[in-house]
Amino acid sequence: MNQRLRRLLAAACAIAVAGCSNGNTPESSTAKSAEPAHFSSANPGSVNTYWIEAPEGLVLVDTLRTPIDARKAIDEIRKAGKPVVAILLTHSHPDHVGGAGAFHEAFPNAPVHASTSTDKAMREDPRGFYALARSANPNFPARVTYADRTFADNTLLQVGGLRFETATLKDGESDTATVYYRPDTGDLFSGDVATGKVTPALLEGNSCGWLQILDQLGRRFPHAATMYPGHGAGGPARTLIDEQRRYLQQFRDLVGAAVAADSPQATTVTPGEQESITTEMERGYPAHPPVADLPTIVQENIKAVAAELSTEAPSAICSNKPQ
Repeated sequence: MNQRLRRLLAAACAIAVAGCSNGNTPESSTAKSAEPAHFSSANPGSVNTYWIEAPEGLVLVDTLRTPIDARKAIDEIRKAGKPVVAILLTHSHPDHVGGAGAFHEAFPNAPVHASTSTDKAMREDPRGFYALARSANPNFPARVTYADRTFADNTLLQVGGLRFETATLKDGESDTATVYYRPDTGDLFSGDVATGKVTPALLEGNSCGWLQILDQLGRRFPHAATMYPGHGAGGPARTLIDEQRRYLQQFRDLVGAAVAADSPQATTVTPGEQESITTEMERGYPAHPPVADLPTIVQENIKAVAAELSTEAPSAICSNKPQ
């Protein structure tokens, strides 16, 4: 057999083993990838951090609320006996970046990665969330640790020998968020875009935008298998997206009725209406702990969504899915 033929046969075998990907369908692999490990801080306001086994070590996703929580996770991560080679941030909210300094100190050779949009939001903090976090929690760091590696929005990211597709999603649960998708496993790390059986924070008053983002997420990653959220338990991606959509739609419907023109005080939610909305949501979504250590989170959500709906155009289309 001549050398040229040998090379052609070798190339054909390599292609057969490697398989092909269209960027969304999970790629074939010779060995099943390990499920990501995770650490969850205590309730109320439990937050997740994940670590993924990669060819070159461990890749971490998000860094918890405080250095104290981060150090508890670090103890668990070190039990894996592998180096941490990269840290990925999903968005700029304090409960996901407050522990970045502790992670960076523990794993100084692991760059902290963030999209350009997330990095900008962290450095500018236009809503003053970090000062608010410090006033509410003395364990929140005096200085936030920023990313030392940034990547363009909606780009392909190669870290630790793994390939992640990223999507930047704006004006939803947060002003900007990045999700990370592994096409080889179908794993989707969603941050707070879709969470698992928790009471979300709607404080930014972008519930309509959030619903639109959920539609985008489903279209962008139609073959996503398992979703790993920033709060709550992971599960089938489609299920978590649909559950998040139903929660938001029901909340908007209840608040919308309270601020309708023919309601008792029009655009003002009365104490009775607030109590009714809270009771209805607790009945429909029992045992859904809050994503923040905020006892009045539902009341604050009502206030934010009421303000949003009061200025929203009647023709606004918030979701392409059936209501």
